[in-house]
Amino acid sequence: MEVNGRTILITGASSGIGAATARAVARAGGHAVVVARTKPKLDELVAEIEGAGGRATAYELDCSDREAVAREVARIEQEVVTPDVLVNNAGAGRFLFFEETPPEEFERMMSAPFYSTVYMTRALLPGMLARGSGLIVNINTPVAFVAWPAAAGYASARWALRGLNDSLSADLDGTGVKVTQVVPGKVASTYFEHNPGAEDGIPGMARLVRTLTPEDVADAIVGAIRSEKRLVFTPFMLRVMMLQARMFPRLVRRIAIRTSRPRPGATSR
Repeated sequence: MEVNGRTILITGASSGIGAATARAVARAGGHAVVVARTKPKLDELVAEIEGAGGRATAYELDCSDREAVAREVARIEQEVVTPDVLVNNAGAGRFLFFEETPPEEFERMMSAPFYSTVYMTRALLPGMLARGSGLIVNINTPVAFVAWPAAAGYASARWALRGLNDSLSADLDGTGVKVTQVVPGKVASTYFEHNPGAEDGIPGMARLVRTLTPEDVADAIVGAIRSEKRLVFTPFMLRVMMLQARMFPRLVRRIAIRTSRPRPGATSR
C-alpha cells in the first residue's frame, strides 16, 4: 500500500516509536492521525509535522478505555475519515517474575497492548470492511515468540497480541482488509527510563542484535505498510534468531533462560 495520500492512525504516538512513525508517515506524504493520553505532547508533535510541511491531526485518547475508544473513533471517522491504516503501537509493562507481579499489574499489562488493540481494531474495522480495504499493523516484541524468565505479565500480554494478530489475519482473509505484525528488537527509548530494571531482564543473547532507534522502527513500519507483509522482524539479526528459534526451539529457549535475570535466591540454573 502506498503511504502518500493515505490516512494512517497511530496509537501511543506521544513519544518513542509512535511519534517517530507519525513523522515518517508525514514525510512519506501520508496524513498522520495521532492518538495518546497526553494531549500537550501530541499538539507539539502535530506542530512539528505541520511546520515541516506534513499533515497531522491529534486526538487525546486512552486506548484501553473501551467506551472512550468507541466515542473518539466515531469522532475521528466523522471529522477525518476511516483511516486506511491502523498502527496499534500503544503498550507498556514491566519485567517481573510471576510471583512478583500483582494481579492488578497483569490487568494493566493486558490493557495495553492487548485490549487497546482489540478496542481500536473493533471500532475501526466496520468502516474498513464496508470500504473493502485497509491495513491493521500490530507492533509486538520478540518475547511473543521466545519467552524468557522475569517477564510473566509482559510476555503473556504479547503472546495474547500475537494470537489476536493471527486470528484477525485468518478472519479477514478475502475481505480486502489485511493484517501485519511488526516485531522490533530492543529499542533505545524512554521505556527503560520509566521501567527501572527492565533492561536487566532482557536475555544476554539479545546483545547479538543491535539496539534500534525509534526512527529505525518507524522506517520498518512504513516499509511494512508499503509491502503489506504479514510478519516483519527488524533488524536482520533478529530475523536470523527467530528463524533459529523456529528450527531449534528447545535450544533457543534454554539459551534465553540461562542468559536472563536469575530468580532471587537461586543458586544454579
